[in-house]
Amino acid sequence: MFLPKQIFLTKGVGKHKEQLSSFELALRSAGIAACNLVPVSSIFPAGCKLIAKPQGLRKLSAGEVIFAVMSKNSTREPHRLIAASVGLALPADKNAYGYLSEHHSFGQTDEEAGDYAEELAAEMLATTLNVDFDPDKSWDEKKEIYRISNKIVRTMNITQSAVGDKRGNWTTVIAAAILLG
Repeated sequence: MFLPKQIFLTKGVGKHKEQLSSFELALRSAGIAACNLVPVSSIFPAGCKLIAKPQGLRKLSAGEVIFAVMSKNSTREPHRLIAASVGLALPADKNAYGYLSEHHSFGQTDEEAGDYAEELAAEMLATTLNVDFDPDKSWDEKKEIYRISNKIVRTMNITQSAVGDKRGNWTTVIAAAILLG
């Protein structure tokens, strides 16, 4: 059994004539290209600690198998705006688990995509904590309800956007939460 003790967030962008190479360059930009990534779903384990990216990167070894909640998006269309985002919502109770969400989009800015991913994670957590909220309210209004409930202590996101290469090369963006033992 593997239960992560630490998580860090990272992001990157890559451009190349080959789609796979643009993905590799995005992984390099994020600092995780030398690892074997295993995608996992979206639970932030109870008792897990969010650490800074530089601290997390120092813990990785080339060839290591690491688990990641990752969002990615690619385009070959010149000037097309793309984004990849991972949202995070942590409960006030350290003995409870939180949520991570993945979102990728076309035409959304960093802020729009990040807010959406953050809202997804917060809503998933809110429903498990029985926090009453109106799904039709704005994200700002829901954030206030979550904070007042004293059940959700922190929400955030990591988002990478980019504009498609003007020459038609592949552009890839990634955002990831890396789970460490």
